[in-house]
Amino acid sequence: MAAARAVASAGGTMLRGGAFKPRSSPYAFQGLGVEGLKMLAAARDETGLPIVTELLDPRDLETLLDYADVVQIGARNMQNFQLLAEVGRVDKPVLLKRGLSATIEEWLMAAEYIVKEGNRRVILCERGIRTFETATRNTFDVSAVPVVRLASHLPVIVDPSHATGRPDLVLPLSLAGIAAGADGVLVEMHPNPEHALSDGPQSLSPAAFSEYAERVRDLVRWTGKTIS
Repeated sequence: MAAARAVASAGGTMLRGGAFKPRSSPYAFQGLGVEGLKMLAAARDETGLPIVTELLDPRDLETLLDYADVVQIGARNMQNFQLLAEVGRVDKPVLLKRGLSATIEEWLMAAEYIVKEGNRRVILCERGIRTFETATRNTFDVSAVPVVRLASHLPVIVDPSHATGRPDLVLPLSLAGIAAGADGVLVEMHPNPEHALSDGPQSLSPAAFSEYAERVRDLVRWTGKTIS
C-alpha cells in the first residue's frame, strides 16, 4: 500500500506488482499468489491505479483476471505459445516483455500469437537482452524502440530497471527510450529497497521515484509526446 501511495503521489499511471514471481533460483521468494492479488486489488481501490500483474500458469488465468487490469507475460515466457494463446482469448490488455535472447522478429511473432486469437490490445516492453557485456544486468536495446514502431502499430514501452539492474542508470535510459519514441516507461520502486524480497538493488526509493518522474515529465513536455 505504501508503494501504491508513492506511485500515485508521483503521478504514476499504473501499478505493477508480481503476485506470481518467476525466479531463477527455486529457493528465492516466489510471490504471495492469490493473497498478493488481493493486496494489489486493495491498493487499486484506495489509489485508483490500474493493476498490472504477471501470469505464469494458464491454470491461474481465471483467478488473475478477477484482479488484474493488464496481464503481463514476462521475458521467460515470451515464447510460451500456449500461454500466449490463452491470453489472446481474454478481454484484457496484455503486456508482453521481450525475451532475454529474443530477436525483434521473434518478439513480434510472439505478439502475433496473442493477436491471432482476437486480442489486439498488446503492449510490447523492451527490458534488455542478454549480451557479452557485464557492466549492466542486461543490455538495453534502445534501437528496438524505433525499429518496432516502424514495423508494428503496437505501443512499445521500456523497462530500464530490469535492463540495467542499477538504479543510477534508470533515469538516463528512460530518457533515451522516450527520445527514441517509447510510449511509456516501467520502473521498479519500493518503499524500502534494501529490504525488498525481489529486485531491491535496482529499485528506486519513493523520494527518488518522485524526482525521477518529474525529470521524465520534463522531457515529455519538451518533446510534446504523451507517454504513460
